[in-house]
Amino acid sequence: MGKPTGFMEYQREIPSDLLPEERILHWKEFHRPFPESKRQEQGARCMDCGTPFCHTGKIFNGAASGCPINNLIPEWNDLIFRGQWQQALERLLRTNNFPEFTGRVCPAPCEGSCTLGISDPPVTIKNNELAIIEKAFAEGWMKPEPPAVRTGKKVAIVGSGPAGLAAADLLNRAGHTVTVYERADRVGGLLVYGIPNMKLDKAVVERRVSIMAAEGINFVTGVEVGKDLPAENLTTENDAVVLCGGATKPRDLPVEGRDLQGVHFAMEFLTGNTRNLLGSTLEDNRMKTISARGKDVIVIGGGDTGTDCVGTALRHGCRSVTQFEILDRPPLERQPDNPWPEWPRVLKTDYGQEEAIAVYGEDPRVFDIQTVKFVGDTDGKLKEVHTVLVEWVEANGRKEPKVIPGSEKVYPAQLVLIAMGFLGPEDQLLGKLGIERDARSNVNAPYGAYTTNIPGVFSAGDMRRGQSLVVWAIHEGRGAAREVDRYLMGDTQIRG
Repeated sequence: MGKPTGFMEYQREIPSDLLPEERILHWKEFHRPFPESKRQEQGARCMDCGTPFCHTGKIFNGAASGCPINNLIPEWNDLIFRGQWQQALERLLRTNNFPEFTGRVCPAPCEGSCTLGISDPPVTIKNNELAIIEKAFAEGWMKPEPPAVRTGKKVAIVGSGPAGLAAADLLNRAGHTVTVYERADRVGGLLVYGIPNMKLDKAVVERRVSIMAAEGINFVTGVEVGKDLPAENLTTENDAVVLCGGATKPRDLPVEGRDLQGVHFAMEFLTGNTRNLLGSTLEDNRMKTISARGKDVIVIGGGDTGTDCVGTALRHGCRSVTQFEILDRPPLERQPDNPWPEWPRVLKTDYGQEEAIAVYGEDPRVFDIQTVKFVGDTDGKLKEVHTVLVEWVEANGRKEPKVIPGSEKVYPAQLVLIAMGFLGPEDQLLGKLGIERDARSNVNAPYGAYTTNIPGVFSAGDMRRGQSLVVWAIHEGRGAAREVDRYLMGDTQIRG
């Protein structure tokens, strides 16, 4: 697979990006083109390792190792090297409904478990995946393929994020009549309103949705099931239902001053910004645009959403931006307790931090910091964030943060964005349907079966497993489609 000596002959190369100073002036994707000959060299680095871990999708030490959707990575890397792009596309689409999404936003656990990565930089799997699908669109290979025969069975899917879209795609291909309900004004869920445009251009989502609609999937937007449409209609008017509403309940920070003007959840900021960019006419006061222009911005949370807030604030023209992370700064290299093929828990500088470093000359992240309170002016507007530093100590068999005396600090701030993750799905629809929840408030549906306590009602994605990656949502949507098809037809040809 690939060139037997390729990993010794070629170094890892990825497409270069526009300079941070240039890309923060617009909302476009910022990766430069990459010659096809270079792509073939990168495919050649896949080293015929014999027992590849890149496609295993296992959970080691609480994190994914390898591709959760079991992409046939060595196979399509070999085909790229040989210039057989259409065959590479065929192998890629066998496991991944939407490589144009994962090729842009997935953190690439496959690369973390690449065998070559034990001693050298890993194979550029994520970029190769994206190159295959983008070449397919450019060459006109991606065309609608409606099913030849319909089964007469109707399936309703709630939520048009990656899990819902993956389930809809496979169920439609199996011949069922599929309707996808989305409460927002556009199809895509978090792909549209949860991920900024510079990471995933919304035209990319629209391109895929157009193909799916041409294949016969019915998309209904601007309808919140349980509010605009009675929840019981789902079960009475359909043969099966798949709940893919995501884990959209944000984790709050209940400290003094939380109700001040200028303290917001990250998704209020990101969603409102994308609505503004798309020229949305949807009336929704909760989603008004929040501007960071000319403000000192504090982002609380060190994950991907926090990074997206940093990048968005910079594009608004903020005066300063600081990102708080209560955890320790990760090491620069793998530690003994984090061996290959586990996900490497090392310090990564993402696009938002790169941009902040270019603008302000220093990394915006502050580690081991805890927010104590927010302070406002006489008009109730945020003006300061009070913090302390912490150290992590062993207590009761686990590590807990302990405040470092004398470490108090006050940061000027007119905008705080809370990006501390999500607690689980919202309650309204699940309550009306009488869906049982697990101890973490997610839908109680066994992994692999995806069945709820209501016959004919299934659940997949973040609504079932909690906040996770786009690639896990696709994996679950595929699995749920397989089980729905089995429920409807007695057997299934769908590979989940």
